[in-house]
Amino acid sequence: MEKTSSLLVHFDKGTPALANEIKEALEGHDDAAKVDAMKKAVMLLLNGETLPQLFITIVRYVLPSEDHTVQKLLLLYLEIIDKTDSKGKILPEMILICQNLRNNLQHPNEYIRGVTLRFLCRLNEAEIIEPLIPSILANLEHRHPYIRRNAVLAVMAIYKLPQGEQLLVDAPEMIEKLLTTEADQSAKRNAFLMLFTCAQERAVNYLLTHVDRVAEWGELLQMVVLELIRKVCRANKGEKGKYIKIIISLLNVPSAAVIYECAGTLVSLSSAPTAIKAAANTYCQLLLSQSDNNVKLIVLDRLNELKISHGEIMVDMIMDILRALSSPNHDIRRKTLDIVLDLITPRNINEVVLTLKKEVVKTQSGELEKDGEYRQMLIQAIHSCAIKFPEVASTVVHLLMDFLGDSNVASAMDVAVFVREIIETNPKLRVSIITRLLDTFYQIRSARVCSCALWIISEYCLSLSEVESGISTIKQCLGDLPFYIASEEGDANDSSKKSQQVNSITVSSKRPAILADGTYATQSAASETAFSPPTVVNTTLTSGNLRSLLLTGDFFLGAVVACTLTKLELRLAEVQPSKSEVNKASTQVLLIIVSMLQLGQSSFLPHPIDNDSNDRIVLCIRLLCNPGEELKKIWLQSCRESFVQMLADKQLRETEEFKAKAQVSHAQPDDLIDFYHLKSRKGMSQLELEDEVQDDLKRATGEFIKEGDDANKLNRILQLTGFSDPVYAEAFVTVNHYDIVLDVTVINRTKATLQNLCLELATMGDLKLVERPQNYTLAPESSKQIKANIKVSSTETGVIFGNIVYETSIVLERTVIVLNDIHIDIMDYISPAVCSDAAFRTMWAEFDWENKVAVNTVIQDEKEFLDHIIKSTNMECLTSPSALEGDCEFLAANLYAKSVFGEDALVNLSIEKQGDGKLSGYIRIRSKTQGIALSLGDKITLKQKGGAA
Repeated sequence: MEKTSSLLVHFDKGTPALANEIKEALEGHDDAAKVDAMKKAVMLLLNGETLPQLFITIVRYVLPSEDHTVQKLLLLYLEIIDKTDSKGKILPEMILICQNLRNNLQHPNEYIRGVTLRFLCRLNEAEIIEPLIPSILANLEHRHPYIRRNAVLAVMAIYKLPQGEQLLVDAPEMIEKLLTTEADQSAKRNAFLMLFTCAQERAVNYLLTHVDRVAEWGELLQMVVLELIRKVCRANKGEKGKYIKIIISLLNVPSAAVIYECAGTLVSLSSAPTAIKAAANTYCQLLLSQSDNNVKLIVLDRLNELKISHGEIMVDMIMDILRALSSPNHDIRRKTLDIVLDLITPRNINEVVLTLKKEVVKTQSGELEKDGEYRQMLIQAIHSCAIKFPEVASTVVHLLMDFLGDSNVASAMDVAVFVREIIETNPKLRVSIITRLLDTFYQIRSARVCSCALWIISEYCLSLSEVESGISTIKQCLGDLPFYIASEEGDANDSSKKSQQVNSITVSSKRPAILADGTYATQSAASETAFSPPTVVNTTLTSGNLRSLLLTGDFFLGAVVACTLTKLELRLAEVQPSKSEVNKASTQVLLIIVSMLQLGQSSFLPHPIDNDSNDRIVLCIRLLCNPGEELKKIWLQSCRESFVQMLADKQLRETEEFKAKAQVSHAQPDDLIDFYHLKSRKGMSQLELEDEVQDDLKRATGEFIKEGDDANKLNRILQLTGFSDPVYAEAFVTVNHYDIVLDVTVINRTKATLQNLCLELATMGDLKLVERPQNYTLAPESSKQIKANIKVSSTETGVIFGNIVYETSIVLERTVIVLNDIHIDIMDYISPAVCSDAAFRTMWAEFDWENKVAVNTVIQDEKEFLDHIIKSTNMECLTSPSALEGDCEFLAANLYAKSVFGEDALVNLSIEKQGDGKLSGYIRIRSKTQGIALSLGDKITLKQKGGAA
């Protein structure tokens, strides 16, 4: 019977027929056909075919070819094929290849010689290479630099082989001699690299004897010099003083790549202020001179690292870093501002704020794209500056208030939040801010910004003139009353006719049309009716921003207006001595509020007023009609006290974050103390002296002490096989940011030698095995350490599984031991992070993936359950502690975390205590990618029972 096959065939034709076609093409005289045939042969070999029948054909018909492309493909073919038998001995037919390679190494064409030398770099069989040694060495003195540079690489590759030192005994001496006479920069670089790799002492001696000429060497050679310096100084830190001068001299070379590497090397070798300043200056120069945005982002990352480790030195570089704002790229601007905001001090705050103000003014021109987004970033940066240093608020707050009417709602909202915070933290600015706000209020076109501005007016208009101005401004922006007029025509006494007319209107009339300014235009009913629908009372656009927003049906704003007018009226009663004036104002306010309520309850708008807004407006009416002292206290004092508490919580959270970031290190009481002033300074440069001081400071503060908990390391050891298996294996798992390192210990518990022992691994999820571990031979009762690297590409729970395969001399069959699965925890890749409430809500609206997990736990306390989820998910609670206080049997909180790949994880926890004491509700997870949402949901489902469980 026929069975379905799941085999995927790479080529359309079967392999034997294709091999015959390749053979026929190779036997022909057409070089183009030979090229195609060789390409097909190489592809088949790469796909696992052996094609032994082609070897003799290639030797007979391809080796003699003079075509360069055919010769290059021939070398690729020779590189791929097996050159040894099952016992590791060279195949006899490889002798034919040796003669061809020798001829190529003596070929008159430079290209043929060069590609053959490059091929020899990838050859590992000493028996094939040994007859070619004289020809390889002869090419070291060839007149063409292309051949010399490849000959050096071939010598280096051969010398690194296990038998290389026997094949080329005096190779380092020959290469050192070549290095002194070589003029070609690329060949010189390869020669120095050979000495660096195979004879490091000779490379160091050559470098130290030519210290004064290093700056004149080529870019390629200078890069190898820096690599050598890093390697030597890591092995022997005491020698770094003699190399620092070389690095400093290379900071002035024209090559951007070299000076970038110089700066990185300088930072890694020295912590002296002079060295750090030199490196920071170099990064700042690159930031301004390079046009590639990717380069700028990389340089900003390096500056950010310097800021973390050497913040006090980087403070002086703040204005140089700010010059990167000239780039039109928003990612560069955002990173620049993030770095600068952490380097602000009382000495430079005025300069920084002045620069930011100039940038804000530039965004008003509208010449660049996304000016609104850039302006929002600048406003947020100025906000941070003003919070840290309140004395600068007076210089920026009035400028920023011009943007309350910005078309970019997010930018305008940031300004409103900034003004709200500044007016509370800077009482001296209250009068000027209120005056400016009342003057510019009519420019605001966003309901959200209007709501925030109205709250500021209601809380901070304290004097009689301010309260009256506040009420007058709101009345002007609301326009004339009423908001609409209902008119009748015809015989009002004929009730049956009127009823008929109303019914006719219901059928044939249309709802008002919305105009561009937000008002409604009147549409006439059917011609046979004599009753007109409600008509809007128009007002001027310049003063009717609140009216326009209300007539679109935004009654949340209407409730805010009502509350603002109520607070102003209550405060007016306290500051106005004339009762008649108070009563008059109260009557006008009541008229406005009742008009808004009637508008919401009428059929004039497509959607009636919502219940919450209706209740708030009714509450305002009741309060104005019957004001009580307790209610007055709540409205005029408690609200502002809550805002002050919110600011205090925010400040406390920022302080805690700063302390958490600060490096805490301790020195042991028996640590060695070096007295700097008692040391010999003979022969030491100023940079070396500074470096000694910095090292002493680090030792004194315990910075050199490596933090590590042996107990945590033991927790990372996973048993892969059973104790009764012939091979015992356990793995120590090290999770880095972008890869996982498995250090597997394999123990042979038998009395037999295990041959071809191989650790076979496979992965599931966004994990990828970088390199397949090689085969080993394991003696009886011996052990072997096998390392495997696994690349991680996203934040997702993954599984590593596999087996150990081996052979014994007694049993020829392969034995397979299945390993336990290794589960990679998502918690290794996410860390707590903080963002603003506005940013959280924006991301929550934008992210596509949501995972909704029902609460199922034995924990009965809401806060205990929240703490358990925070601990289990490694997330940060964004909800302030004051908002979680009290016992109301329900709780809502937002959690946030960020992965090492830059992915955001948002969690909203909403729970309620039932009558039986159990908790119910949902945990909603949102992210931009599916993996993190599903993995985090699985983690919460697994861990949420916790606590008492």
